[in-house]
Amino acid sequence: MPKPKLLSGGNPQIAKADGDAPVQAYIAAMPGWKSDLGARLDTLITRTVPDVRKAVKWNSPFYGVEGQGWFVSFHVLTRYVKVTFFKGLLLHPIPPGGTERSKDARWIDIHESDALDEDQLEAWVKQAAAIPGWTP
Repeated sequence: MPKPKLLSGGNPQIAKADGDAPVQAYIAAMPGWKSDLGARLDTLITRTVPDVRKAVKWNSPFYGVEGQGWFVSFHVLTRYVKVTFFKGLLLHPIPPGGTERSKDARWIDIHESDALDEDQLEAWVKQAAAIPGWTP
């Protein structure tokens, strides 16, 4: 099977599909250190929300709760991985990334040299999964 094409910033091009398999294909295709980070994020989300629903949409893994919509996604950019909480404005503390135009969404950008605060990420995932998420 050919390796997925990398789009601008190194983001893997993976066809839209529901389930764990396309998410794992995306993570495997993430370049360099970002693949390990993707695996850590996927493990943390799955451990925190055992019945999590997964899909790849718009060349990004999405995580949600059945009947409640999507609560988090991540996306590869050139120098970092962006982790977006769709209702991040409702989380405590509010994730640092966001603008007036981003509505309820808030995010964190994780660079290679950043220490991953798994406790904070887990707290955000737990909060985000407990509230109605984003439905496209």
